[in-house]
Amino acid sequence: MAGTEQWRQRFSDLVEGNHSPTGDPVDAGARLVVSDPDGTEVFRAPLARHHRFEDDGDQVVWIRPLIGGEHAESSSLFNLNVARRRSLPWTRAEIVDDGVEIDLTSGQRARIEPADGPDLEQLIRWDDFTNRLTPDEDAALQRLDADSWHGRYA
Repeated sequence: MAGTEQWRQRFSDLVEGNHSPTGDPVDAGARLVVSDPDGTEVFRAPLARHHRFEDDGDQVVWIRPLIGGEHAESSSLFNLNVARRRSLPWTRAEIVDDGVEIDLTSGQRARIEPADGPDLEQLIRWDDFTNRLTPDEDAALQRLDADSWHGRYA
């Protein structure tokens, strides 16, 4: 169980930005990189700062990849039906270097690693966007328990 707790803690630290060299979580974050069994990268996106581990016997992690997002000079908007929750059903996970590698039930491999460059810029835009949400909207996003969004920004 210690191994599970270690990778889960590293996963949480990455997503929440608790690995920032400045100590400020908004200066850091995570991205998801998914590869096919042959090593070909098939998906890459920064991750919102929330996640949920299923603890009901399933081995699933719920995340929110930041897909889309319109950027204007003064603001960013995200369609919350596009940037919706996704599941990572896994068979094995471990800390590798500065990230977490997860073997998915699909045969693919997911890597959660520190975000940088354009991915970190997208995450900062997401942070700016979520500052506009009401406390109820923010709580609904963080629960990661719905596949669609029926409020503002849909």
